[in-house]
Amino acid sequence: LGFCTSRFQLQAPKKREIRSAAKESSLTKEMSSTGGTTKGGRGKPKASKSVSRSSKAGLQFPVGRIARFLKAGKYAERVGAGAPVYLSAVLEYLAAEVLELAGNAARDNKKNRIVPRHIQLAVRNDEELSKLLGSVTIANGGVLPNIHQNLLPKKVGKGKGDIGSASQEF
Repeated sequence: LGFCTSRFQLQAPKKREIRSAAKESSLTKEMSSTGGTTKGGRGKPKASKSVSRSSKAGLQFPVGRIARFLKAGKYAERVGAGAPVYLSAVLEYLAAEVLELAGNAARDNKKNRIVPRHIQLAVRNDEELSKLLGSVTIANGGVLPNIHQNLLPKKVGKGKGDIGSASQEF
């Protein structure tokens, strides 16, 4: 270890240089621990990057927007901190469930794009979602394919007694 004073000569470091190098290394350690100020802990630390409540909760749905809607909607005088997070999680789960079933319905119909018809088929074929969204009308959803049993053609059974009797009657 040594500091170069010229191109070819190496000298041992002086005590003063060792102290200044130690001071610099302690300053860099302090900067990383206090937030990045070079004033030795004095002054305002650099602002850390803000993290959304949605990302803290691991959600895709906007927690802040739902909190704003809950406050503006006058559902209650006060809204707790956990209520919008919980509601966001519930809405995200329901959306994921409907999208998964609608994607399956689209794949069954050999389509790549989910259209309202696929959402309608997904919701109405699932018992719990159908109960939840029973009074909901989905635009351009159509109806479930269903033919009443009385309208279906009767199956003619060929028994031993039926073979000759039908042709003999006039």
